[in-house]
Order: sequence, then structure tokens, then C-alpha cells
Amino acid sequence: MKAINFSSSESATRLLRAMMDCDLAVIWFAGGHAAATVLLAKLLGKKSIIVVGGFDVACIPEINYGRFTQSWTRRLLTKLALRHADRVLVVDPSLKDDAIKNAGVNGHNIEYLPTGFNSLEFHPQGEKEPQVLTVAMGESWERVQIKGIDVFVESAKHLPQICFRVVGIDGEALLRLKEMAPENVQFTGHISQDELIRSYQRAMIYCQLSMREGLPNALCEAMLCECIPVGTDRNGIPTAIGDTGFIVPYGEPVAAAEAIRKALQDRGDRGSRARERIVELFPEKRREDGLIRTMNELIKAGPDGGH
Repeated sequence: MKAINFSSSESATRLLRAMMDCDLAVIWFAGGHAAATVLLAKLLGKKSIIVVGGFDVACIPEINYGRFTQSWTRRLLTKLALRHADRVLVVDPSLKDDAIKNAGVNGHNIEYLPTGFNSLEFHPQGEKEPQVLTVAMGESWERVQIKGIDVFVESAKHLPQICFRVVGIDGEALLRLKEMAPENVQFTGHISQDELIRSYQRAMIYCQLSMREGLPNALCEAMLCECIPVGTDRNGIPTAIGDTGFIVPYGEPVAAAEAIRKALQDRGDRGSRARERIVELFPEKRREDGLIRTMNELIKAGPDGGH
């Protein structure tokens, strides 16, 4: 079996050449590039898999977020890609619901396969500090809202003696956040992977106060480092946290602050249980085995099978 892995940056010529010499295409994210690849695969009798990221099936018009808030041509191409791919893989079941609702597909080709995480790379080390951490990469205010960083900063006002730390936000969004932030909030721009892991290892609490997520990588990585999780009731956040942390409504900084307070007072084993949950439910091998199984099933089914 020979597979190719495509993103939106691939040229049409390279795509055609590669497709001629493969059995299957794995496409990251649904959109125009995915529609072109899926339709070309159909013409050549090849198989196709789309990995949905979240934005590609989202529709949040109040902040103009998601593929289905964009032009009719982009919406149409995304629908075509999702409808005609042999498999569409989502990292959380809620993304299948979004695809059915926003793209109008029936979902017969959509399967749940969560992201996998490396528990050897992300691990606890040293003493925890009474620090509350959140991580999000971006420079736009839209990104801040989607990731709930504005809510995180507002919640810090209710716990003035506790250190809150934001990693990854830069540009105009950072300047705006600094204007609204109390003195107990620290801001760190982009950091290395090693520094990120050390940040997880130091922080007692990790917050994922997002408006929307698939299965959030940073949250799961922090849980592997035995951070107690506090997250919103959106998409894959409760899927990750389970009963190991605290779930709060989106957009309510007072509720978030109260959950953080409870987490800081916890003297149980929530941190270790958080790590155990990710190790058990979302190991890298589960994702690897699922991808291999799906690809083999599609190749074995032949040109006329696979759904």
C-alpha cells in the first residue's frame, strides 16, 4: 500500500503525479484542496481520507469563524469533499454532528478517531506551583475569543493572589489582552517545546476555556503532566477531562474562577488521574492502529467499496 498525505499548499501538478502513483490520499482538513483531491481520486479509482480539524465544519457567524461562514464557493467545495471522501475522520464525535448540521451530509462515511498523545514526552516532573496556565497560538482577537483567553484573563481578577499565565498569544491580540489584564496575569509569547513541557510540569491547573475545540492538544498534554484540568462544556473538552477536573459554562469568568479555586484547594489525586485518563483513552498507538486499519479496509474494498 502506498499513501500520500496532502495539505492545501500542494500544487495541482504535484497532486496529479502523486495520485497516479498511490493507492490512497490522506487529506488534512476539508476545503477546496480536499475537494480537488477527493474528486481526482474518484476519477483515478483511488481512495481518500479527510482528517477534520474543527474549523472546516464550524459555523459561528457572530465572530465570522468556520468554513461555513465563508463564501458560497468555499462552503460548496467543503460539502463536496465531506460527501465524497471514502472516510472522514473526526477527533471528537461533536465534529461529526457539526458536519451533518452545517454541511448537510448524512455522515455515513464519518468515523471517530481521536488524536493520540505521547505520554513519555509529556510527563510530570518536580513540584507543582500554585499557578494557572493556558496555551493558545495566535495574533487575532478572533483566536483569543475561540480559545477563551479573554475569559481566562477576566477570571484572574477574581483570584488576585494567584499567578495566571498565558502562553502563545502575540501581536495586536496580546496588546489588547494586556490592557484588560490584572497584575497577576503573566504573558509569554511563543516558546520552545521543551519550555512548553516545563510550563505544564510547573503549573498546578490548566485551563481550556474555549468557545470551541476538537480534542484539544494542549489540554491533553497538560493532563499528561498532571495538571488539574478546568474546561468549558464545549465539544471535545469534556471528552478529555471526564471526571478528573472541573467543567464550566463557556463565557463565565466567575464560574471559571470558582472552579480554579476548588482545583487549587484539591488535596486528592486529580492530577494523577488526569494523566491516567489520557494514557488510557488517547495513546498514540490507538490513533496509529486506527489509521492503519482504515487505510487497509479501504484498499481491500477496492474501487467500488469503502463506505
